[in-house]
Amino acid sequence: MILPCEIAVKSVIPAIKAALAKKLVETHSLTQNQAAEILGISQSAVSKYTKQVRGHVIEIADIEEIRPLINSMINLLVNGNPKRADFLRLFCQTCTEIRKKGLMCQFCQKTDLKIKMEECRFCVNYNQLQNEKGNKEKI
Repeated sequence: MILPCEIAVKSVIPAIKAALAKKLVETHSLTQNQAAEILGISQSAVSKYTKQVRGHVIEIADIEEIRPLINSMINLLVNGNPKRADFLRLFCQTCTEIRKKGLMCQFCQKTDLKIKMEECRFCVNYNQLQNEKGNKEKI
């Protein structure tokens, strides 16, 4: 059984890192080396992200709900020493938003042909499932 997080590691996380790298280099005029240092990745990885060689399996730049999250992460990164927990919260929230949009479903199905997208909907309905679980725990 392939877990959604396994798919996210190969598709969603690189897409987020690509968006961050691109914004650091293009909007904040950082060098690839500076962006790499901030992101904790190699200059070569930043180059591949900005040239769209890596991290563009899922296109997230035009998703309205994602832009403010990317901007918040960028602000944390460029304004000094961000708290790891704050950055991770935003990163995970971004991943969750991408998954809720159903952008990862096609990759899950390609990885495991037994998955039927119209039946699965786990990522799309994840927040609803969490809310139902919370309501049951309160009873």
